[in-house]
Amino acid sequence: MLRTDHLKHLEHQVFDLCIIGGGASGVGAALDAALRGMKVVLIEKNDFAAETSSRSTKLIHGGVRYLEQAIKNLDFAQLRQVRHGLAERHTVLRNAPHLTRPLALVTPVSTWIEGLYFSIGLKMYDWFASGKDTLPGSNWLTKKEALDRLPGLSKKMHSAVLYYDGQLDDARYALALAQAAAQAGATVLNHAAVTGFQKDVSGKLKTALVTDQLTNSTFQVNARAFLNCCGPFADTIRMMANPHVSPRIRPSKGVHITLPADVTGSISDAILIPKTSDGRVVFAVPFAGKLIVGTTDTEINDLHEEPAANAAEVDFLLETLNRYLEKPALKHQVSAGFGGLRPLISAKAEPGTSTKTLLRDHEVEHDAVSGLVSLMGGKWTTYRLMARDAVDAVCQQTGCDNPCITEEHYLPGAVGWSADLPEELKQEFGVSLATARHLSHNYGSLARTVMAMTANFPEGKELILPDFPFLKIEIAYAVQHEMACTLRDFLARRIRLELLDWEATIRAVPVVADWMAKALGWTDLQREQAAQAYLNLLKGFQANLQQKQ
Repeated sequence: MLRTDHLKHLEHQVFDLCIIGGGASGVGAALDAALRGMKVVLIEKNDFAAETSSRSTKLIHGGVRYLEQAIKNLDFAQLRQVRHGLAERHTVLRNAPHLTRPLALVTPVSTWIEGLYFSIGLKMYDWFASGKDTLPGSNWLTKKEALDRLPGLSKKMHSAVLYYDGQLDDARYALALAQAAAQAGATVLNHAAVTGFQKDVSGKLKTALVTDQLTNSTFQVNARAFLNCCGPFADTIRMMANPHVSPRIRPSKGVHITLPADVTGSISDAILIPKTSDGRVVFAVPFAGKLIVGTTDTEINDLHEEPAANAAEVDFLLETLNRYLEKPALKHQVSAGFGGLRPLISAKAEPGTSTKTLLRDHEVEHDAVSGLVSLMGGKWTTYRLMARDAVDAVCQQTGCDNPCITEEHYLPGAVGWSADLPEELKQEFGVSLATARHLSHNYGSLARTVMAMTANFPEGKELILPDFPFLKIEIAYAVQHEMACTLRDFLARRIRLELLDWEATIRAVPVVADWMAKALGWTDLQREQAAQAYLNLLKGFQANLQQKQ
């Protein structure tokens, strides 16, 4: 995945399919279509998974809340969504075991009646799971059993209910899908924006006009079919292709905050908080040695503004979490935060109804006027089904009759990976166990390829920061093999440090800027400008937490 190579692939080509958007659904569709034998190009305006797909709660799940709503409201659409999510949960876990893991979630309850209610619901959740699923079933825990697992929980609880879902590193998973698509023959390009279309005499799309965001150069991409996978930004592409269509997306902002893992007393078990003041659920999930707490749900109108966490959202999440803790988490313990936009869809994108009532299901739309196919809505767990349905719709246009074969397609780093890899890496390369675990879970069996680069860059074995497991060689690897082009590509999405600790990210910027400058041929001025712009962004995030909105 060297970006210059993929740029060259665009020259004088007519593709079967041009996919716009490099989030989970876009890269999933690129892999699906490429495996069906189609000639595919994917164009992403920012970085792979830069928006919604890297800012999730990191859960692979069917949706406990959706099951509750489905039963209460006799809503078969919600029920179908839960079944699809639970069936896909197994596939997502299996196809990239280095990027995923089973996750125990504990739900504290205040009365035995509440415990019975949740126990029955979660037994139904178990029952709806796929027959192939290997996750343990749910269990009603005594107060002592719950405190043994999560010593930080409030002793005022009556008991707790335990169940299992999955966890993933969302940005790395999306990157692995893009890598798999490239291996299957797809051309993939980040930091390139579709700015318009050219049409044939019948009004159908034939050419996408693209601007390289890094060089400001422009070029054209010709294709027989176009698939819009832009998530919360899908309406922009829909209206670019056909100005007469009505908007369909109702974007909702969801914010997470990052706390020390010892807030709950466990580095492995998560908490599902079943009661919030706005009628939702909140999760407290261990991730990369920290605790991620989220999420909020606020309708948003300005899609061009970064959905950063603000002081009021942080207060809400802390207040919600602290009701279930013996010792409250404090605001000064928040080391980072991030926000994302949910691509919720409605029959008509009109204000009035709460975004909390909108489904996370997906829809494939074919615009008969322009020929554009749009994939809208959905969630991470069902990305593969979403991609399959969208590529099926494209195949109806192009005449491709090859079936979807992504269900058992292992992603890069999965083949040859085992739970013993960290110890093997520690012995082979002389790295700490913490670094070996990080390499194993970030790259899977490709970790040895990363470390092999230190033969030419001996200083690459050095840590970027003394208190984190990340190595300098990962910066060069990310540029050469993972299409990292900016400091934020690397720090936010290749190693996830921005999500974990803003102060640490600020300290890492000079080192990462120096290595990326060498790898990408930046001038001193370009390096300084890139570093300063990113530092300003991070400091803006910090300042934002102090501002009431």
